[in-house]
Amino acid sequence: MNRLAGVTSPYLLQHADNPVDWWPWEQAAFDEARRRGVPVLLSVGYAACHWCHVMAHESFEDAGLAEYLNERFVAVKVDREERPDVDAVYMEAVQAATGQGGWPMTVFLTPDKEPFYFGTYFPPQPRHGMPSFRQVLEGVDAAWRDRRQEVGEVAGRIRADLAERAAVYSTGAHHPPGEADLHQALVTLSRDFDQNRGGFGGAPKFPPAMVLEFLLRHHARTGSEAALEMAVRTGEAMARGGIHDQLGGGFARYAVDAGWVVPHFEKMLYDNALLLRAYLHLWRATGSGLARRVALSTADFLLRELRTPEGAFASALDADSLDEETGQSAEGAYYAWEPGQLVDLLGPADAATAARLFTVTAEGTFEHGTSVLQLLADPEDFAEYETIRARMAEARTARPAPARDDKVVAAWNGLAIAALAETGALLDRPDLVDAAERAADLLLAVHLTPEGRLLRTSRDGRPGANAGVLEDYADTAEGFLALYAVTGEASWLQLAGGLLDTVLKHFTDEASGALYDTADDAEELIRRPQDPTDNATPSGWTAAAGALLTYAAYTGSDRHRTAAERALGVVGALAGRAPRFIGWGLAVAEALLDGPREVAVIGPDGDPSTAALRRTALLGTAPGAVVAVGAPGESEVPLLADRPLIGGAPAAYVCRHFACDAPTTDPAALAEKLGTAVE
Repeated sequence: MNRLAGVTSPYLLQHADNPVDWWPWEQAAFDEARRRGVPVLLSVGYAACHWCHVMAHESFEDAGLAEYLNERFVAVKVDREERPDVDAVYMEAVQAATGQGGWPMTVFLTPDKEPFYFGTYFPPQPRHGMPSFRQVLEGVDAAWRDRRQEVGEVAGRIRADLAERAAVYSTGAHHPPGEADLHQALVTLSRDFDQNRGGFGGAPKFPPAMVLEFLLRHHARTGSEAALEMAVRTGEAMARGGIHDQLGGGFARYAVDAGWVVPHFEKMLYDNALLLRAYLHLWRATGSGLARRVALSTADFLLRELRTPEGAFASALDADSLDEETGQSAEGAYYAWEPGQLVDLLGPADAATAARLFTVTAEGTFEHGTSVLQLLADPEDFAEYETIRARMAEARTARPAPARDDKVVAAWNGLAIAALAETGALLDRPDLVDAAERAADLLLAVHLTPEGRLLRTSRDGRPGANAGVLEDYADTAEGFLALYAVTGEASWLQLAGGLLDTVLKHFTDEASGALYDTADDAEELIRRPQDPTDNATPSGWTAAAGALLTYAAYTGSDRHRTAAERALGVVGALAGRAPRFIGWGLAVAEALLDGPREVAVIGPDGDPSTAALRRTALLGTAPGAVVAVGAPGESEVPLLADRPLIGGAPAAYVCRHFACDAPTTDPAALAEKLGTAVE
C-alpha cells in the first residue's frame, strides 16, 4: 500500500514509490507495530537534505533490504520541516546518546513511541567505522526478539531522562536580562569571533543572522564599536564569500570551511529571510552599499526562485542538481564554474576579467577543478561587472536547476513577510511590500482555521494536516506586525494580536512564564518539546517574546508585556554562557532595555510631511522601535489615540518607559531621537 501518495510533503512524496512500506507519522502505524509485535523504524529528513537522498538511493530503494525491513519493522517516514515537534524530541535523544545529530535521523522505537536505538546516516556496506544499514536492522531485530526486557528498560530510562531535561526550562529566573548580562554576552561573542574571516567559531560556519541582529541593536543602544565591527566584518565576509550566490543572490545553508568559500549548497527560505533583514539593518546602521546590494539581490532571489504561484514562498532549493558532464546528480553542479566555461561564454578578455572578479582559478576552489564564485573586492568598473554577471547568470539558467521543495511553512513565510515588508519600505521597492502582503493573504486563506489556529504547512494552496507550532504563531505574528508598521493597515495588528492570544492561552506555562513548542492540546509525544535556544531560525520561545513585546508597545497591553518579560527570563541564564545560541533572545532583550521606543506619526495620508516623518521613523536604529502612522482621530490603535497635529502640521510622538518626549514636526529632530543613521 502506498500510504505516502496523498501527502503534501515533497520529502515524503520522494519516498512514495520506494519498496519500503512507509507509513506517515500517525497513531495507526504504532497500533500496527503493536499488533505485529515489532519495533518501529523512524526515519526523519527533509527534501533538500543531501545525505537523506544518498541513504534513500542506497538503502530505501533496495528491494532486498526493503523486504527484510518490511517483514521485521513498521517503517515511519517524517518530514522534519512539517513535524518539528517529532524531530525535536527524537533529535534530543539522538544527541544525548551519541553526542551528535543530523539528518537523516534514524531512530528505533517501541510501539509506545519510546526510542531505544539511534543513529543518522548508515551506509549500504560497513565503512569508516560505521556498520551497514542492514547490520543495524539485523542487530535491532535480534535485540528486540531475544532481549525484549532489556530493550524496554533502555527505552524507559531514555524517556525518563528526556522528561528530566524538559523540566530544566520550566524553572529559574522570571526576570529578563539586564545591562550586565548583555555586556557579558558581547564579551563572550568577542572571544568566539573569527578576527580574520568574520563569523564565530570554525568550520563548518553557519550564517549568524540572529546574533547580527543583537550586535546591531547593542551598538545602537550603547554605541559599542566592538559590536558594530563584528557585525560589519561578518556581513562583509559572508557577502563576498562562496556562501553568497554571486550571480543569483541569496545564501546557501552554511560554509563547510571557516572562510565562507565552499557552501553546502542548499538554499533555505528561513536563512534568506533572516539574512535579508539583517543586511537591511546593516545598511540602515552604516549606509553600506554592499549591504544594500545584498539585501536587494536576496529579496529578488526570494521573488524569482522561491515564490509559489499562490503567492507564498517555498521552503528550499536542493543542494544537488544534474552534472551535465557526468550525467549524475552532484552537489553544487548548478553553481560551480571552470575557467574554460568562462572562455566559451565570454571570450578570452572578459573571461579573464570574470575569473579575476569571481576568483575562478585553474586549480579550483571547489571540486574537480571547479570554483565557487566569490567577490573578494568591489569591482573597479561596476558597469563591466554587471554586464559580465548578467551574462553568466543568464547562461546558468540553461543548466539543470536544483529541485525545489515547494511546500509552504507558516513560520518561514512569516520571517519572509517581515523582511520583504521592511525592505520594500526602506529601499523604495513597493513590489516587495506587495509580495509580503500576498504571502500574508495566503497564510490567512489557507493556514488559518476558522477557530483561529494555524496549520504549519500547505502545498499548491492545499493545507497540510499538521498543527502549527510555537514558531509558526510567533513568526507569523512578527510578519503581520511588520506589515502593520509599513502599511498602516490596522487589520494586520489585530490579526497578530489574535495569534499572540493563542500563544498565551495554549503555549505558555502560567506558573513560570516558560513557553512550549507545542500547544497544550497538540498530539501527545513522549515529552512536550521546549527549547529557548536558536537553531537555524529564532527559537519559537524568543520569537514569541519579541512579538509579544512589539504588540504590547502598539497597544499598551500590560498582559502582553509581562508575558514577554517573563519569557525573556531564560535569556539571562544563557546570555554569558551561550550567546551564539540565544541571539534572537538577546536582540529582544535589547529592545526591552531600550523601551522599546514607540513612535506615533500623525498626519493625513498622502501628505509629504507625513511621509517624511514616517520614513525617518522606519529608518531609526533604536532597538525594536515600533512605528504607527495615522490621521488624527481616525485610528483605533492605542498608540495613535489622542495625538493631535501640531500647529496644523503632521507630527511625530516618541515615547518609552511610560513617558513621552515633546512631539516634533521636524524629520531631523525625529532622526536624532531614534538614531536614524542613513537617508
